[in-house]
Amino acid sequence: MDDWKLLEENLRGKGYTVETFPDRCAAAEWIENQIGGRTVGIGGSVTVRELGLFEKLSKHNTVYWHEEPPENMTAMETRQAASRADIYIASVNGISLQGEIVNMDYTGNRVSAISFGPREVYLIIGRNKLAPDLPAALDRVKNVASPLNAKRLNRKTPCAVRGDRCYHCKSPEKICRNLSILLERPAGAEYHIILIDEDLGY
Repeated sequence: MDDWKLLEENLRGKGYTVETFPDRCAAAEWIENQIGGRTVGIGGSVTVRELGLFEKLSKHNTVYWHEEPPENMTAMETRQAASRADIYIASVNGISLQGEIVNMDYTGNRVSAISFGPREVYLIIGRNKLAPDLPAALDRVKNVASPLNAKRLNRKTPCAVRGDRCYHCKSPEKICRNLSILLERPAGAEYHIILIDEDLGY
């Protein structure tokens, strides 16, 4: 069985609703059609930006994303509003073939909202996030996703300078502060996993 199909089967076995798409355009259109007249929070995500979801969803929803804060709100206030929204949208830093979902955060707003709060959570996952097992997913988060995100955010850390791996630094600007692993679907919310057969984000 193809790994992508096996991942889909394993995620369904863990209680997630799973949708698969061949590319970002099809996925973005489907998500836009699912969400209307709601409050939507978005976590820090290159993948979400690549799908253009902030612009699409803002046409018929109230959307909170700290990368595009409202004029009367700070980035932190926007993060807090996002965590209280009806729907939360984010990507992941890594996922194992068995369906274990791994994320690393700086402030913790994204991992906390994914775990608890919103009524519905949409997690958008490109094919490049897939790892064969949990140790490999954790390795991907530390040595691929986190260095690239630190570099994107212009952090003064060894990994951001080279963008290649974790150096286990003690820098005050390090973004690796809050690790989350979803072993199974958390209780209390509806989870939509959006699998896209395309490399997206970090």
